[in-house]
Amino acid sequence: MLFLMNEVVLNLDALELTPPVAARRFAKLTWPFVTQLGAEMFSEEPLLHRVAPDRAMRLAALIVAKQPQINAALFVTPVRGCPVDQVQSRFCSIGFEVMGLLYERQRQGVLTTLEADRQVWRRLAA
Repeated sequence: MLFLMNEVVLNLDALELTPPVAARRFAKLTWPFVTQLGAEMFSEEPLLHRVAPDRAMRLAALIVAKQPQINAALFVTPVRGCPVDQVQSRFCSIGFEVMGLLYERQRQGVLTTLEADRQVWRRLAA
């Protein structure tokens, strides 16, 4: 499964999923807890998806576990170490075609933040 974290496409197929005992514990986590955890992680390291892709993949797996329809997350941190409530987050489900295009562009080394933003997040003016 592919998951877009900010402007990086993560391949969750490479992630070894949790054993059944741990999966039961994760089932008790709430959606607000998972989003808060993501905000904390990005407050600590705004480029988490780039410098610690393994941690970003585990966060993505938690997001999917709680909200299976979501395959993209955006965490915007104004500055490293900012208060967690200043980290903005957005979540969405993007189509297979768009995800495939982004993944292929990333594999070619030409995917940019601007392109991901235009295709998915639409934060920047056209």
